Amino acid sequence: MTKPIEVRNPRTGKYDYVIIPPPPKLLAQQCNRIRRAQVSWQQLGLEGRIEALQQWKQAILSGRAQLTEALINDTGRLSISVLEIDSFLSSIDRWCGLAPQLLQESAKNTAIPFISLQQTSVPYPLVGVISPWNFPLLLSTIDTIPALLAGCAVIVKPSEIAPRFVAPLMSTLNTVPKLRDILTFVEGAGQTGAALIENVDLICFTGSVETGHRVADAAARNFIPAYLELGGKDPAIVLESANLDLATSAILWGAVVNTGQSCLSIERIYVAESIFEQFYHQLVTKAHRLQLAYPTIERGEIGPIISENQAAIINEHLQDAVSKGAVIHCGGKVEELGGGWWCRPTVLTEVNHSMQVMTEETFGPIMPVMAFSTVEEAVQLTNDSIYGLSAAVFAEPVELALEVAQQIDVGAISINDAALTAIMHEGEKNAFKFSGLGGSRMGPAALKRFMRKKAFLIKTNSTNDPWWFNHAE
Repeated sequence: MTKPIEVRNPRTGKYDYVIIPPPPKLLAQQCNRIRRAQVSWQQLGLEGRIEALQQWKQAILSGRAQLTEALINDTGRLSISVLEIDSFLSSIDRWCGLAPQLLQESAKNTAIPFISLQQTSVPYPLVGVISPWNFPLLLSTIDTIPALLAGCAVIVKPSEIAPRFVAPLMSTLNTVPKLRDILTFVEGAGQTGAALIENVDLICFTGSVETGHRVADAAARNFIPAYLELGGKDPAIVLESANLDLATSAILWGAVVNTGQSCLSIERIYVAESIFEQFYHQLVTKAHRLQLAYPTIERGEIGPIISENQAAIINEHLQDAVSKGAVIHCGGKVEELGGGWWCRPTVLTEVNHSMQVMTEETFGPIMPVMAFSTVEEAVQLTNDSIYGLSAAVFAEPVELALEVAQQIDVGAISINDAALTAIMHEGEKNAFKFSGLGGSRMGPAALKRFMRKKAFLIKTNSTNDPWWFNHAE
């Protein structure tokens, strides 16, 4: 018998929700049932799969109020929860629009005139998705939607820290019979995630580097593909020629949206010495204007820290930085209000790479700003990291920014903007270093990675091939 898991409300600090993980045997049975149903889902054809997803979208629109309320209770935020649902619904339309072209198959000529080639792709039968707590709905479905259109069945295990959205989402799913047979969400913690990997044909994981290592090891033992989107310590470089008003506004948003609880948050900022003081003064001025969404959720832009453990990490990073000489210009502490943990936008200077706040993922609204004297130094500092998810470069002209960006070892770089991969999903990118493993979850590759390619090599004449054995008398 599995033990119930109590779930904490990030605004009140109260444990007001309970989930019950499935026993491993029941989870295995669920996986087997869904895998068997996948055959019918694949045979339905792309048009049928698109129709089912569009029916689900309409059901979600009908149940939107309940889903929004659940997400608010999961995360303690309002505007981002609304945006998260909008982004999810848009992703359904976007993938339904792209899939017909991306999944087209055609015959090809080959270098051998009498051999033709036909390519086809077949989906992995059952995809497992393990998703985190910072964007509970969006990150549990970012891999799910393209996998479904590819013809896979999918089972999702969201984070035990933010699971309330599952019940209203499953209510909408249950109104679409063709979809509910091949898609389900299971509640649980790490033990459930580990059991899931043992029962699927491909695993997608979004989370920490530490857990990602364990997922990769388990996937390797089971000889299944693993697509891992892990941590980030995203840098921003601001050159002397940058538009400072634009740079400070973009970086502030990229650093503190969703209270900095995003793997693609700007977490360290390198600024040319000649504009350093002007830059951080502007950043501080703009940071002061942002308010906590407290005591009412509609009041401000900065929501609570969702995970209590993350609140402790943020505090640890700040204390470490101050103990090593960092200067705090605004914010600077994690505070308890109404039972929840909160942190105002925080700007630090006098920082260096001996500090956790410059080298480890903080996952909070923290903006450490460090001066550099040459572009070469800025690039060296930027690449001095185990992470390689994304980055930002601010400079004029654009050609100069691109020249610097070419030298940065990350998968996606916003030019004269920040965290654009949160908004634009068209560009294919890989996570570098310890930020991830496997194919791009953006662009056409995000759908194609759920397919295995098959080749049919067809002989088109009735004569002997020149490389056959010669049996002539």
